[in-house]
Amino acid sequence: MSDIGELEGRISAALDRIRRGVEGGGAMAADTGEVDKLRDQLAQEKDANAQLEARVATLKDRQDGQISAMNDAVEGYRKTAEQTDRDLQRLRQVNAELRDINDQLRKAASEGVAEPHLINKAMLAELEALRASRAADIAEVDAVLNELKPLISEEGA
Repeated sequence: MSDIGELEGRISAALDRIRRGVEGGGAMAADTGEVDKLRDQLAQEKDANAQLEARVATLKDRQDGQISAMNDAVEGYRKTAEQTDRDLQRLRQVNAELRDINDQLRKAASEGVAEPHLINKAMLAELEALRASRAADIAEVDAVLNELKPLISEEGA
């Protein structure tokens, strides 16, 4: 008889577990709708994330292109600055030679001595100074034109 009481308790416990499982199953059915909603939200978030990643990639490509263009522009400016510096150095050198020759001419003129070779040297130095000055001016105008070309292209577009 004690076995019957024990079996009866075990059966009651099993029935309680079954009842709870059935009641939980109803909750599972209700949770399934929520799970579907959560899955939809997850899918939407994944789509939004993919769109953001695409935008970031596009922005990165655009930024890389702009950086490359800026590097090219800087390189162009550096070359222009180097050429202008060379032209200015040449102009300074030629002007120094011209001053020296003019000093020699003044000295010769004060002594009353005509020095045709000094006159020729002075004229050549002056011509060279004019050429150097012209080259420096051309380099400066080229630099200004290079700055204006992109602006003109943008206005035309």
